Amino acid sequence: MSEQLTPTFEFTESMKMVRDVARNFAEKEIRPVIMKYDESQEFHFEIVKKMAELGFMGVIVPEKYGGAGFGYLEYITIIEEITKVDPSVGLTIAAHNSLCTNHIYTFGNEEQKKKYLPDLASGKKIGAWALTEPTSGSDAGSMLSTAVRDGDFYVLNGSKNFITHGSVGEYTVVIAITDKSKGKKGTSAFIVENKTPGFIVSKKENKMGMRSSDTVALTFEDCRISKENLLGEEGTGFHQALIILDGGRISIAALALGIAQGALDASIKYSKERKQFGKTIGEFQAIQWKLADLATNIEAARLLTYRAGYLKDQGKEVITESSMAKYYASEVAVQATNEAVQIHGGYGFIKDFPVEKFYRDVKLVTIGEGTSEIQKLVIARQILGM
Repeated sequence: MSEQLTPTFEFTESMKMVRDVARNFAEKEIRPVIMKYDESQEFHFEIVKKMAELGFMGVIVPEKYGGAGFGYLEYITIIEEITKVDPSVGLTIAAHNSLCTNHIYTFGNEEQKKKYLPDLASGKKIGAWALTEPTSGSDAGSMLSTAVRDGDFYVLNGSKNFITHGSVGEYTVVIAITDKSKGKKGTSAFIVENKTPGFIVSKKENKMGMRSSDTVALTFEDCRISKENLLGEEGTGFHQALIILDGGRISIAALALGIAQGALDASIKYSKERKQFGKTIGEFQAIQWKLADLATNIEAARLLTYRAGYLKDQGKEVITESSMAKYYASEVAVQATNEAVQIHGGYGFIKDFPVEKFYRDVKLVTIGEGTSEIQKLVIARQILGM
């Protein structure tokens, strides 16, 4: 794999531009209202509206469909900068772009792209993506939701769990079984408009972290979907989902990277200000070593993440690289937030300091879009050729 490494480690001009725009936006528009949204668990519609004006809701969608036309390197940069301030908002960018929107762009026909992508890329509509079910998480092949052909329609029945944007989104890509006899090769993907009769938001989750990100359970009761909304060929849904998750894991790695860097930045600031025994705590070797370890691990996670993004932009297969980036960056982020709270001492347990929220938010990145354990399985199978 070493021959695939990018020869440059410098940000391009477009990456610098989106970094500065995202950084300034996060400080001006997001930081003042973080706890308002976190405590109320209210979805951040106003922030999304403003991000849409900057092109953040259609980062990797070509301009011909109303998107910003950037690549994964710019996309990673935006997610990292936004997440350094509020991971919940970073998750909104990641889920909307990588999953629903990118699924339609990657596997939709031209008519579907023209119909759905402009509203998604412009942020006029929010997208959701539904794969996980109450009894099938990592084992997505054991899903139970069905879509039965009935003339010019498919009748969708079943339920989905932990769906980001499930209640605030207006378009949802749903994976369901169309032929039980074929197992994973009998699943198909559909675009479902959320106002369709039989599309039911059954439960809003009360979460530990990422609290302003919308997460719900969905139920489908005789939900009739036009055959025109089938994505790709019937029976290719599971294969499509795997490809979409390869890109999605890069966005979760970027999310983890932003959390880790945000926790480190807050810890460096606090270490320079907090005094004990007549000196700042940053002058003590114990704190210095914690910061040195975190900075080194975060930089390693950054290189893995941007490498995966670079290869994705080159049109390369990134199964191994995206799993490595997601696995390592998410574990580093957990370490970073844990150490950040420790460095802050009692203040790390108080909501007035940002590390408290990072600590609650971070655990999702080791779970969402494939747990750390699943990432290790993917990596092992790839290097063993299994």
